Amino acid sequence: MLKRERAHYIFKRLEELYPTTPIPLDHHNPFTLLVAVLLSAQCTDARVNIVTPALFKLADSAEKMRHLTVAEIDAIVRPCGLAPRKATAIQGLSEILVAKHHGEVPNDMEALEELPGVGHKTASVVLAQAFGVPAFPVDTHIHRLAQRWKLTSGKSVQRTEEDLKKLFPREAWNKLHLQIIFYGREHCSARGCDGTCCEICQTLFPRRKTPVQTKK
Repeated sequence: MLKRERAHYIFKRLEELYPTTPIPLDHHNPFTLLVAVLLSAQCTDARVNIVTPALFKLADSAEKMRHLTVAEIDAIVRPCGLAPRKATAIQGLSEILVAKHHGEVPNDMEALEELPGVGHKTASVVLAQAFGVPAFPVDTHIHRLAQRWKLTSGKSVQRTEEDLKKLFPREAWNKLHLQIIFYGREHCSARGCDGTCCEICQTLFPRRKTPVQTKK
C-alpha cells in the first residue's frame, strides 16, 4: 500500500471502530478543560478525572482560581505528578486570563501558548475540543502509531503533526486525533503491540515480521 492508501484505510477503519469520540478529560467549560489538559502531562486522564472535581468545586473559572494560593492548588493536584510546577502554572495562567482576556480562555494559538505551562500540544487540544478549531494535537500514542503505520518519519512531534495534517482532511482532524488515541490505548499500545500484532498493523503490513522501533 502507498502512504495515501494506508491513510485512507486507517481513516475508514477508525471511523468504524470509534464513530463517537467523547472527550476523555472531564470538564465544564474551556477554562476547566485547559486546566485538565495541563494536569494530564505525564499523568493518565483517569487520574486527572479523579483529582479535578475537588479543584473545580473550589474554582471553575480563572477569576476564582487566581484567588487560590499555589500551595492550595498543589495540595489538590499532587497525585497528578509535577504538582508544584503545575500548580504554579495554573495560578499564573489564571492571573493572566483575568488581566489580559477578561477571564476567558482565548481561542487563539499564539495567545494560548503565551500562558504558563501551556505548550503547543495543550493549546491544540483546547482549540480542538473547546472551540472546534481544526487542530491535530500529537501525543505519545499518535506519535508512536504514525511511525508504526509509516505515515511519518517520526523525526519530531512537530514533523509528525505536519505529516498527518497533509494526509487527512482538515475537517477530520479534531475527531481523528482522538480516534487514534483510543486505538493506541486499546489495541496498539507501547507494550501491547510492536507494529506486528494489532489489526491495523497486520492489515497494512501483512509481511512485517520485525518489531518497529519508534522515536520518542
